[in-house]
Amino acid sequence: MVFAFTTGTREVRIEPPGLSGVLGVPDNAAGLVIFAHGSGSGRHSPRNTHVAGRLREAGMATLLLDLLTPEEERDRANVFDIRLLASRLIEATGWAARQDRTRGLPVGYFGASTGGGAALVAAAVCGPEIAAVVSRGGRPDLAGGALLQVVAPTLLIVGSLDGPVIEMNREAQARMHAEVELVIVPGAGHLFEESGTLDQVIEHGRGWFQQHFRRVKAGEAAR
Repeated sequence: MVFAFTTGTREVRIEPPGLSGVLGVPDNAAGLVIFAHGSGSGRHSPRNTHVAGRLREAGMATLLLDLLTPEEERDRANVFDIRLLASRLIEATGWAARQDRTRGLPVGYFGASTGGGAALVAAAVCGPEIAAVVSRGGRPDLAGGALLQVVAPTLLIVGSLDGPVIEMNREAQARMHAEVELVIVPGAGHLFEESGTLDQVIEHGRGWFQQHFRRVKAGEAAR
């Protein structure tokens, strides 16, 4: 796949704890999607950068960030510390709530691989503050007991060739009390490298975020 990189983004710094991110905010954004990358990935991940660009084209703001500082990345154990990664998502959510261009926007999480587990733990802590979660090839099982506390509508997307991860996602879906759907993309492996499969992820994720961002806006208008 050839990835399309869109303009209109800028590097940002989240202090503390010193996280680097890439923020893009289209005019009249419907909501903000914060990305949680998988192990060994970061804010310049070509796959998530491509997804983020397509979400911005659909009118959503995006924040891709490194969940660990360069010093923390040197300790490989931190890459799999789901609670630590989730805490960074929570800090990024608070940071976005203080910025002029993202303040007041409904917030969603887009997690990939281990980032899917971190996104669900963060969503459990933040409660109704998070409008929706999308997990691509995620490991929701890593969220443990936090799955029971998630209230955000959650979309789990898994490739049909990713057998063990399919079962992990099915088991997580059965445990969750929130609105949750599981989509299996035909012919896709764990990284969705096969032709057209990432486009299907984008289509499903975009629709999920749009639906639930609109629901938040409608609820605010009714108050």
